[in-house]
Amino acid sequence: MNTPPPRPLLYLDVDGPLNPYAAKPHRRPEGYATFRMKPEGWIARHPGEPPGAVKPLRVWLNADHGPRLLALSEVYELVWATTWGVEANTFVSPVLGLPELPVVEWPAPHDAGDAGADGVFWKTRHLVAHAAGRPFAWVDDELGERDRLFVTVRHAGAALLRYVDPRLGLRGDDFRALEDFGQACARSGRRP
Repeated sequence: MNTPPPRPLLYLDVDGPLNPYAAKPHRRPEGYATFRMKPEGWIARHPGEPPGAVKPLRVWLNADHGPRLLALSEVYELVWATTWGVEANTFVSPVLGLPELPVVEWPAPHDAGDAGADGVFWKTRHLVAHAAGRPFAWVDDELGERDRLFVTVRHAGAALLRYVDPRLGLRGDDFRALEDFGQACARSGRRP
């Protein structure tokens, strides 16, 4: 009996792809609603302030992304790859109508936005190790050519690294690229 290969992983970042935080503060992107949230990670950025005094984080989320991501879960295993960690399940999943998703555990310490001496984004090495040769797609606003080269050289499986503009968030062309890659993986059984 042949066991089908595991579905490719879809690594989801929150800030940038799902929360277009870099849009102008007075111009929420179309389709997004404003949510005020106080995740522990946000509170920790305000040392010395009592948690009740910390102003909530403004997060823009698009409820239409939930059904589109759920549709992708037919082809992918969805995984949070965000500094929100498990709090993505607490704060973001319910708004989008997503189930609790597995979460990539990041080594400490890390500094969001930092690149190594070689210019590779700090998440890249960890996601290649996490995928362990399994095909994956990754949406993030910190991706660049050095990350793509690193993945090409160090990852045995197929990979799609999809840069998402943090002023716009995930858009139709991003979802189409993810659909195409996932379907190609399913057709080939491993590599598009």
